[in-house]
Amino acid sequence: MGTLSIMVGGGADDLRRAAPVLEAMGRTIVHVGAVGAGQAAKATNQIMVAGINQAVTEALAFGQAHDLPMDRVIEALSEGAAGNWFLSHRGPTMVKGEYPLGFKVMLHLKDLEICAGMAAQKGVKLPVVEMTKIHYRRLLEQGYGELDISSLFMLKEEMFTKGDG
Repeated sequence: MGTLSIMVGGGADDLRRAAPVLEAMGRTIVHVGAVGAGQAAKATNQIMVAGINQAVTEALAFGQAHDLPMDRVIEALSEGAAGNWFLSHRGPTMVKGEYPLGFKVMLHLKDLEICAGMAAQKGVKLPVVEMTKIHYRRLLEQGYGELDISSLFMLKEEMFTKGDG
């Protein structure tokens, strides 16, 4: 059994036929509606990931710039209202300048382009998506497209060493 969380759109019969393949890839399979709903649910996830990445990397760069003991700050924040998977699992490595691969910048950028297109069809621009796309393009320009999305922390650190950019 796989470990992915899979959001599926389509008919009930389609889901039954696809179930063996989906079960091999994921442990959580949720039928979210008609054809296309799975894509919209994935896009919803990618927007949340972008926002969490932005918030965690910016906050940790802020704490680091104030000379806080980051291991202890991460420990404390992980147990409070700000606690989340990204902080607990990527925070300790980010502050060490390490970015173990989980999800590549270039792939998340591709997904956020899809999200932006879907939002545009509704006449909306999403600020978190737009800012994250700008930041990811900077990382790509610097040759970091293959790194984990936690490498956004490098840009947030630069804000405090070179000024807001």
